[in-house]
Amino acid sequence: MTGPIQSIERGAAVLRLLAAGPRHLTLNEVAGSLGLAKGTVHGILRTLVQVGFAEQDPSTARYRIGTELTSLASLSAHHLDAHTLRSHATNWADTLAARSHESVRVGMLVDGRVEVVHHVFRPDGSSQTLATGQRLPAHTTALGKAILAFHPSAVERVLARGLAASTRCSTTTADDLHRLLHTVRATGVALEVQEESVGVAGVAAPIRGRGGLVVAAIGLSGPVVRICDGTGSPRARLVSQVVDVAATLSRQLQA
Repeated sequence: MTGPIQSIERGAAVLRLLAAGPRHLTLNEVAGSLGLAKGTVHGILRTLVQVGFAEQDPSTARYRIGTELTSLASLSAHHLDAHTLRSHATNWADTLAARSHESVRVGMLVDGRVEVVHHVFRPDGSSQTLATGQRLPAHTTALGKAILAFHPSAVERVLARGLAASTRCSTTTADDLHRLLHTVRATGVALEVQEESVGVAGVAAPIRGRGGLVVAAIGLSGPVVRICDGTGSPRARLVSQVVDVAATLSRQLQA
């Protein structure tokens, strides 16, 4: 039995990305969101345009869903349901918590906010509150930024609502948010330092599903002094642990 055809998976991921919101996307935005080479994405988009599944605006060169697939416009960018994600993530989230000695959360973007679908307590026996089911601001959390960085249309929806501050360190301007998300795309890691809760920092990495589409994120959080070094940067050991687990989950979801 042959396995999945990669080009079709990638084409489906492009369509889901185009269907995720009202804003039309550039070639660079599509390629960056999926983590693929521009040449590869250009070939996919050109083919989709030829068959009517996508359209390109001649004046802006931006892409949108084609008339042949207008029904896809109602699809959520996150085609992976929470139960499936949780079933894949549970053991690895437990492992990450045990290795890092910090709290671990797995989240998905829902209506412009991050819904925590799985939460593992910090393994020190301290009193903690279960966050599963909570919806957190995407722009102030590492989990949210790890997903937003790869979904341009979702960013536009978040900006349209306004960037409310949770603390004095929260990002509240579009320019600052775009700058932070650019860093996430470049490094593959998102960071929060007292942006959602005073004294708390977090590190997260995106989880990719079929075709390379970012469908969720996994991250850890704890006191700033434990998560960050003296320069305010996330500790390399923790970053490596988060990235490795996110990569493993991505491979499982893409298998």
